[in-house]
Amino acid sequence: MSNGRLSRRDFVKMALAGAGAAACPLAARAARAAGKDAPRLSDHEALAYEKMAGQRVRCQLCPRRCTVADKQRGYCGVRENQGGVYRTLVYARPCAMHTDPIEKKPLFHVLPGTSAFSIATAGCNVECQFCQNWRISQSLPEELESSECPPAKVAELAKEYRCDTIAYTYGEPTVFYEYMLDCAREGKKVGVRSIVVSNGFINPEPMTALCKELAAVKIDLKAFSEEFYEKYVQGQLKPVLSTLELLKKLDMHTEIVNLLIPGLNDGADDVKKMCGWVLEKLGADVPMHFTRFHPAYKMTNLAATPIKSLERARETAVAAGVHYAYAGNVAGHEYENTYCHNCKKKIVSRYSYRVTAIHVKDGRCEYCDTPIPGVWK
Repeated sequence: MSNGRLSRRDFVKMALAGAGAAACPLAARAARAAGKDAPRLSDHEALAYEKMAGQRVRCQLCPRRCTVADKQRGYCGVRENQGGVYRTLVYARPCAMHTDPIEKKPLFHVLPGTSAFSIATAGCNVECQFCQNWRISQSLPEELESSECPPAKVAELAKEYRCDTIAYTYGEPTVFYEYMLDCAREGKKVGVRSIVVSNGFINPEPMTALCKELAAVKIDLKAFSEEFYEKYVQGQLKPVLSTLELLKKLDMHTEIVNLLIPGLNDGADDVKKMCGWVLEKLGADVPMHFTRFHPAYKMTNLAATPIKSLERARETAVAAGVHYAYAGNVAGHEYENTYCHNCKKKIVSRYSYRVTAIHVKDGRCEYCDTPIPGVWK
């Protein structure tokens, strides 16, 4: 317990098992969950780590760079040192598989109106106090039901369900990096592309390798403040900004989502600073989504974001020079639609996750022939 708050480990344990022991080390918590009915874990060797003296390993996947002793796990809880070999416990063990509209990710400039075969495993490398999917992200693999689904099977299912993409989503895909990478490669073989929905808290080397297999990335930019990241995310802002700059360098189609939380990151100055950085470092064509917060996880005491706050943020972004800015989680709002930044006409009409009209042909506005950034076919 730190700063008077329950740790994520304690919170999930109490939520899943009732209020038992208040503080339980990760290994003890895993042992308690590993009963006879616990899901089978994988023992696939992890990528992006280095071996050290005394059978220790150092993970190189995310900026935490956890140093892990034998029989211990990294911060994410899904990667374990087994005799000096770092292994992922969630390879081919998804705990969630669904078919979603791609607009739900949200990716508005990637194949509008199509479906994404969405998968996730347990675990995350941060702890957002406002996480909507905390039962997935803040659980150990032993604590969630999962099924075996090898990468080739994921690609086959995506094809079977007529999905144009595989989406790695719900929790944080970085923690199931090896599985994601292999699924993306298998998907390519059958003509199904891959998209990643991520917090961006990943090291540049693994991100660069992954991008070779991807069509698009959505990054959650939680706020434009290191203080916010430290207090409410248990992470850091700077590595996320570095990831965004890397994606720009790699010419990867990227969209940004900023969840606006009342009184915490929705101030006019916060939005202006974020938009200013995006324009300077990434350019005006990167779509920005300002989405509505709903009470969840450890922030059930806050109200949902006022719609006026979303409208103000979107208008601030457009006034600053962002070409494509949206208000999210507000079904039927005019700011869900895509407007050509040149002629201002509506070129993609949406109601919630449903696309009702598209006026983009070969990546260009049908009205004025202006190129529209994205993946359109």
